[in-house]
Amino acid sequence: MTTETTYREMVDNKNGRMNRKIIVNEEIYKQELEQIFGRCWLWVGHEGQIPKSNDFTSIYMGEDPVLVTRDAKGKVHSFLNMCRHRGNRICRADAGNAPSFMCTYHGWTFATDGKLVGVPGYKEAYFEELDRSQWGLVEARVDTYKGLIFATWDNSAPSLLDYLGNMAWHMDLSFDRTAGGVDLLPGAHKWMMEMNWKWPTDNHVGDGYHVPITHGSIRGRGTSSGTASGGGLNPANAQLQNRDAFAFGNGHGAASISPSRGSVWSADSENPVNKFNREHEAEIKQRLGERAKWQPGTCAIFPNLVISNPAWSGSIKLFLPRGPLWTLGWSYYFVDKQAPKEYRDTIRTYQTLMHGPSGIMEADDAVPFIQATGTARGLIAQKYMINQQLGLGHERIHEEIPAMAAPSPSEIGQRGYYGFWAEMMDAPSWSQGKLTPRKN
Repeated sequence: MTTETTYREMVDNKNGRMNRKIIVNEEIYKQELEQIFGRCWLWVGHEGQIPKSNDFTSIYMGEDPVLVTRDAKGKVHSFLNMCRHRGNRICRADAGNAPSFMCTYHGWTFATDGKLVGVPGYKEAYFEELDRSQWGLVEARVDTYKGLIFATWDNSAPSLLDYLGNMAWHMDLSFDRTAGGVDLLPGAHKWMMEMNWKWPTDNHVGDGYHVPITHGSIRGRGTSSGTASGGGLNPANAQLQNRDAFAFGNGHGAASISPSRGSVWSADSENPVNKFNREHEAEIKQRLGERAKWQPGTCAIFPNLVISNPAWSGSIKLFLPRGPLWTLGWSYYFVDKQAPKEYRDTIRTYQTLMHGPSGIMEADDAVPFIQATGTARGLIAQKYMINQQLGLGHERIHEEIPAMAAPSPSEIGQRGYYGFWAEMMDAPSWSQGKLTPRKN
């Protein structure tokens, strides 16, 4: 920042107000890359994408391109996709299998464990004086949770499990309900949007308020079932639906969690997704125990990972920053590993229709994100605060779920998200930050 104002002052959760400059300010964005994307645990893939030795996939951590590999011995790595010589990318493929990566500039070659194994002219030009052990790929710290791969550049960061905290409770409802966990369907949708990266994450961390308005045309035409789209989440009857919005701590949150799965599983007896769920109901209850009664809701994991519609047709969305005014969206679809072809085809079709780059829901959401980013650039607009007072003062510790809750719709999730954002932006190190303890 260019002033002495702290980020905690810019995000005033006590009064539900937030400074609009955090959306568009270039200096704040540069600080985000350092304080958030340089330190937090970031999602980089799923183990199912790299099942074999020497498999790899490409993704980004913030603006940095990375390679996620499984080396010859089976260990998972995340490397900066950058030759240590001049900085050329060592791999331009989205995914594949290769024992090594050769830079196409000068030919430096790296193994899937990151070691520099080939240097043209090593004897003749370097006179065998180059210490190859010091010039391997830049490696991030890696850990996994229920098949999801996360990485961080900060070796002083807390463990992944501590970082996820109570959000792990909610993640299990989607990623640990059947043996083997989940698979990602092949490929990903990728698209650019003229918006700040925080807006789409903000929308999924707890915004059930927008559904009947932004997605009103969909619901009116019956395009999406009420349950699949977060149905019933309208200001008039939200409490009657017995739904809450949740803040799990550490910036993570969920728009709603419903206390019953029945309406999803029995809605259409011919639907292959519902059929699979009914056939595996006993297994799900055995694995999840008391948690099996809860239907997971659309949620976000700080800073930029979204899990959309996890109750029955999940998508994993990553919103990658490209400056304060542009965002690169990547979307993957996941299914239970045991899911048959009919289940997978149904999910692929539904998700592409609803949540692909030109999907009905995605297009609905993009318009306010773009407009809210655009208006925040204005001189006069920046003199006025963003309102985040929905449900303020009506939070409580949930009786069963390890999170703070409020009757939905509520902006409890957004307040938790930006509150942690401010903590990370102000704290010079993890030791001076605050994590919400995980409940067993």
